[in-house]
Amino acid sequence: MRSKFVVAAFAGLFMAGAALAQPAPAPVDAPVQDPQNILNLDLSTGGRVKILLRPDKAPYSVERIKTLVRRHFYDGLIFHRVIDGFMAQGGDPKGTGEGGSDLPDLKAEFNDMPHVRGVMSMARAQDPNSANSQFFIMLQPNLTLDGNYTPIGRVFSGMQYVDAIEKGEPPANPSKIVHASIESDDLGQPPAAFVPPAAAAPATPAVESKQDRKAREKAAKEEKEAAEKAAKEEKKRRKEQSQPGDLANPADAVGGGEAAASPAPAVQGTDAAVEAVADAQPTEDAVRAVTDQEAVAQPQ
Repeated sequence: MRSKFVVAAFAGLFMAGAALAQPAPAPVDAPVQDPQNILNLDLSTGGRVKILLRPDKAPYSVERIKTLVRRHFYDGLIFHRVIDGFMAQGGDPKGTGEGGSDLPDLKAEFNDMPHVRGVMSMARAQDPNSANSQFFIMLQPNLTLDGNYTPIGRVFSGMQYVDAIEKGEPPANPSKIVHASIESDDLGQPPAAFVPPAAAAPATPAVESKQDRKAREKAAKEEKEAAEKAAKEEKKRRKEQSQPGDLANPADAVGGGEAAASPAPAVQGTDAAVEAVADAQPTEDAVRAVTDQEAVAQPQ
């Protein structure tokens, strides 16, 4: 299996060291801290890390983490890739970056949460839709990850225990997740049922009122009458300009003589259509003949 990894620009790996000792502030746009969406990670570094999960940003990824937590999937797993000044990655049962759960990979849920200090995001391989169980927690901001990885929450308590995770790729003495749980489970509350996001409702076609329909039909009738009048005037003008015994257009030949012996030249197209429907009462046969001529005149 391909290794799950996180890539960042070189400049993002070395931020000001003073910020490392500061706990991550709570997200300013975060919803109420519902116990159903608080992830508790008891780490071997000495304490509990509390992460506010954001199902409003990445519902399926958050549900995956909660499902695996309730299976005790993460208990005892190590942080196998920890880069100082960048991030700490864990959640792999193999401890190599190549493992995952038995559940199918997730589709990416890129969102507007920036990859700032304390943010928890889903690790993946080359394919954007390959996240499964692995995650990483940002030690420092790196906005080059935005739009490429799926953020699912942010640490609001215990960031010092994340900072203390053993560094290395892999670490010599890797730190562990001793136990992972959902706050509501710790409080004895039953898990909330997962409700998939509602799909966007299809657009309802506008209902045409009786008045609008009449106006549309009247406009169409007036347009048709204007076209017929223009065609009649055009035919009359052509007849007046032609000499006696001559034809204004080869397409006007309808029988007898030399003109009828040769096919009309390829000036059919629109001119032929005007000539054919110039009568006050064009017939279906005339229209069909023009259509056939148009088809022949078009390049193959």
